[in-house]
Amino acid sequence: MIIDPDRFLETPAGRLWTPELNRQAWAAAFDTLDTALAAAKPPVQVIVVCGVQGAGKSTWAHTAARDHPNAIVFDAALPGRRHRKPIIDAARRHGARVSAVWIDTPLATALGRNAARSADRIVPEAALRAVAERFEPPSPDEGFDAVRIVRP
Repeated sequence: MIIDPDRFLETPAGRLWTPELNRQAWAAAFDTLDTALAAAKPPVQVIVVCGVQGAGKSTWAHTAARDHPNAIVFDAALPGRRHRKPIIDAARRHGARVSAVWIDTPLATALGRNAARSADRIVPEAALRAVAERFEPPSPDEGFDAVRIVRP
């Protein structure tokens, strides 16, 4: 199972983003995570895939979901500890192991991939650069059982 907050922004006309819809999408993603954790049979593994937009997180997440069919994969930029904390807390509440995978892609590569996306999926360049500047690499001291860095 892959949980990607952006999927909750999808409409028949494409992805639609507003601050309010974004808040609703994140709430829906966290509700989906909690429901999936409650229904999962032990042992449960949550894999948090993070990195800048355009890093290749979704591609990696789909491979991980295929290779680990019982895992719950949370796919989002999650640039700071505070962004990852609710996922770690939810996993712990349900007795799940939780690991992080940081897709550490060069900014120039991420910017190029982002520019090649369809218009409704392009992240404003300033927002992508801001995430890159503020990104805090995941660490075991956040509560992760393991941290993996993938450099494509």
